[in-house]
Amino acid sequence: MLKARKVSGRGETAGGGTAHYAFGALEDDLIIKHRLLTRTTTTRGEPPLKKLQKKFTSFALETEKDADNYADCERLAKAFLQELKTFELPLVKTKAVIDANVREKENFNELNDEINRKIVEAQNDIEELKKQLEESKVERKHKEECEMIRKLIAAQTPRYETQKLINELEKEIAALEAENTASSRTLELRKKQFILLLHVVDELQNTIEEEQKSMLEEMRMSIFENKNIVEGAAAAAGTSESMAID
Repeated sequence: MLKARKVSGRGETAGGGTAHYAFGALEDDLIIKHRLLTRTTTTRGEPPLKKLQKKFTSFALETEKDADNYADCERLAKAFLQELKTFELPLVKTKAVIDANVREKENFNELNDEINRKIVEAQNDIEELKKQLEESKVERKHKEECEMIRKLIAAQTPRYETQKLINELEKEIAALEAENTASSRTLELRKKQFILLLHVVDELQNTIEEEQKSMLEEMRMSIFENKNIVEGAAAAAGTSESMAID
């Protein structure tokens, strides 16, 4: 019978390693199938099917003899039946194992289908959770922005205080505008008064100049008159002296 021979590879160590066999996977299946059919599990001893064949052949040949061999036929028949039972028992066991394996395979297929279905469901759940995570991130970002705006608003003064401050500022602005208006009017009045003062000063200066001119003219006239008087007096004095000398 064929037997898979173990071949040691270079990568195999003394303590263990990957086993390499002389037969491929398909040949292994054929060998296993042949062993199951022939009930051959080892190369030692005679195969069970061959032993059964020999028992049957011996019984058949004994029945074909013309001699009175009923006892031998019965003995060979019992031996054949015993061998048949011995051969049948492993077959029954094998059938039970096969049925169990078939049921196990069906259970495995059902379990595999269930696992695949759960894998698909899990993948769908993962995709859904990813979407929810993205939505949660966006929502969280919006909440953080809202919280930041709320803190900025909370940091500002209350509206009534702001309004009160605005009213006070408006009053101050109105007072400043009124003061500015009054200052403008006062400035305009002072400007007019200053213009009038300049005009008065100009008139006064003109008057002073006229008076000074008049005074100078009067002084010249007085000096001229005095000069004439002095000259006249001097002339009169000379005439008197001349007359005295004569």
